[in-house]
Amino acid sequence: MAKLKPGSYIDTQGMGGPMTPEDLAKWKAEGHKQEYKPAIIKPRRLFTPTYAKEMKILINEVLDEREGKFDYKSYFDTEPFKHPVGEEEPPYEGAQYPDLKG
Repeated sequence: MAKLKPGSYIDTQGMGGPMTPEDLAKWKAEGHKQEYKPAIIKPRRLFTPTYAKEMKILINEVLDEREGKFDYKSYFDTEPFKHPVGEEEPPYEGAQYPDLKG
């Protein structure tokens, strides 16, 4: 197979079509420049959001137990949270921590 002549195919690196050097110079002289939006980087965490939520619940339960304020069902006692397959899990009622429910 014969080698393709540069400019007779699309450059997949720059994604530009065939362009003569004169056309390229004219295009650059007109002020055209490819602008790229900055990449958005989401920080990685060692623990998943669910794991972190459960750790918060555990730490708060341990602190409540230590201070004698543990007067609710533990999130980690799974018996009260049993439910049939088609239904939602009963909500966690750690009343002191409304942001940790569910």
